[in-house]
Amino acid sequence: MPIKLENVAIAVRDLDATIAFFTDLGLSVLGRDTVSGEWSDTAVGLDDNHVKIAMLQTPDGHGRLELFEYLHPDAIETEPTQPHEIGMHRVAFSVDDLDEALEVAAQHGCHPLRGVATYEDLYKLTYVRGPSGIIVMLAEELQHG
Repeated sequence: MPIKLENVAIAVRDLDATIAFFTDLGLSVLGRDTVSGEWSDTAVGLDDNHVKIAMLQTPDGHGRLELFEYLHPDAIETEPTQPHEIGMHRVAFSVDDLDEALEVAAQHGCHPLRGVATYEDLYKLTYVRGPSGIIVMLAEELQHG
């Protein structure tokens, strides 16, 4: 059976701020909408489900994030996920220039959890705490040769 990853969906507390963070990093907005109705209640498993959504895409056209902000029912605040907790962990992006990406993230008040690491001689990478507590991995492939 063929299978293809469509997107990763993330509930956020402020859709506009989260869109700004990811578009500044280089993603583009494919579309925005407000979604509700019986089909949505059935698919999601919540009565009177009503959300604002945005679909974002990476420049290569392969990676997509669906961001959604709940209008109803009220969103439930949780503690930010820790890297060792079971469940949705992080979203990862490769970037051409990690320092530049970290400058963009910092403009949104988002900083590395600890610092920048080098994995063998292949990647410089870090985990950043993004909007709504989302963990975002940013990795720059180190050039060889």
